[in-house]
Amino acid sequence: MGKNLTSRSEDYSKWYNELVVKADLAENSGVRGCMVIKPYGYAIWEKMQAGLDKMFKDTGHENAYFPLFIPKSYLSKEASHVEGFAKECAVVTHYRLKNDEDGTGIIVDPDAKLEEELIVRPTSETIIWDTFRKWIQSYRDLPLLINQWANVVRWEMRTRLFLRTAEFLWQEGHTAHATEQEAIEEAEQMMHVYAEFAEEHMAVPVIKGLKTPSERFAGAIETYCIEALMQDGKALQAGTSHFLGQNFAKAFDVKFASKEGNKEYVWATSWGVSTRLMGALIMTHSDDNGLVLPPKLAPIQVVIVPIYKGLEQLDEISENVMPLVKELKSKGISVKYDDRDTQKPGFKFNEYELKGVPIRLAIGQRDLANGTYEVARRDTLEKSTVPASEVVEKIEFLLEDIQKTIYKKAFDYRKEHITKVETYDEFKNILETKGGFISAHWDGTAETEDRIKKETKATIRCIPLDAKDEEGSCILTGKPSYKRVLFAKAY
Repeated sequence: MGKNLTSRSEDYSKWYNELVVKADLAENSGVRGCMVIKPYGYAIWEKMQAGLDKMFKDTGHENAYFPLFIPKSYLSKEASHVEGFAKECAVVTHYRLKNDEDGTGIIVDPDAKLEEELIVRPTSETIIWDTFRKWIQSYRDLPLLINQWANVVRWEMRTRLFLRTAEFLWQEGHTAHATEQEAIEEAEQMMHVYAEFAEEHMAVPVIKGLKTPSERFAGAIETYCIEALMQDGKALQAGTSHFLGQNFAKAFDVKFASKEGNKEYVWATSWGVSTRLMGALIMTHSDDNGLVLPPKLAPIQVVIVPIYKGLEQLDEISENVMPLVKELKSKGISVKYDDRDTQKPGFKFNEYELKGVPIRLAIGQRDLANGTYEVARRDTLEKSTVPASEVVEKIEFLLEDIQKTIYKKAFDYRKEHITKVETYDEFKNILETKGGFISAHWDGTAETEDRIKKETKATIRCIPLDAKDEEGSCILTGKPSYKRVLFAKAY
């Protein structure tokens, strides 16, 4: 199985596009801008879902499901929200088709026009807050901590698999609280949950921070985010959590009777991550040979490839391998024994390297005679010969070590690619020659932010939570600044 992957240094974008397809993760569909997530890609997403879902439930959240369609009037109730999404909405205007009278096919029935158009959800704040009004009467109903796993539609013209598609999968959390402080704590907590998931499960180091006012979610008072850095020096927003204040409660008249008997508006948050995480995973770790997956998210953690001539040798190897397969499975390790006789071992080695399987075992006649396995790790491509009696222990060690090693590699890359600058010329030079995050002073105005974006295509990714107070001068205007922010070109 020849990989024929474009190298990252030659064309990073092309490398990514080819890898997603060749590693059997996803492909473009017959619907423009929409993707088909293939079984192997979906298995990774399912592992992400399972990890996140547990973390949500451990922090007191429950799953629910809300309608795909949102009446147009709901969207217009929160002005900044509708403004933020208006250009991306898919709209349903009719509810029936009919055969064309000239027999050429089917047409939309002009008599089946909806009284009110329906929007295919770009996000669910409006429909959920309309529902919350019925669910919340008293302080006893609070906090209300709801999560939804769903698909959303945001009409995109220029699409890329996983990173930007018209329809994508995500989770969206929506919560209601009695006090402002509780809601802020919830928004911050979920940012920390996302960061923990990215670092512990995905092995992707992230920077926690706040968005600038112009980069905030439509309708939010504060947006918390986690930002990751890809191998091409571009940033990727990996998750956001929003403190919504009382904007949606007022728009949908969601009030509760406080302990003192007063009617008060609730305080809100929303937070979400999507299949963009798949793009982050691929671009953070993978190499010119294919995917590199963190063991915690790999659908197959260990693959065993027999090397044999004739069925008799295969049977002998299989007899030796099956107890190992059973033992690994009993330890919760996902293992595949690939005894297909339709492909040669070399093809299989290539295939599993391309698919990023963390550990590959090979066993042939010489290994049987010596009581050994050849063990290869995907991240470094190192091979070693391990006695069969020690192979389980070796696999357990490697699964942990690979997870740590790829995190450290990504962390070290990011560390090398955070550059402090003092001048605009220095800023532009670093952006073009090195990339990565640029730590710079900014005067706090939207005008300056916008001008830098127009001139360089770099945006303020976040104001890091751990940014120190530091007097300085804005790189563009020279006006006073009291904190550095992180700029980068981004996906």
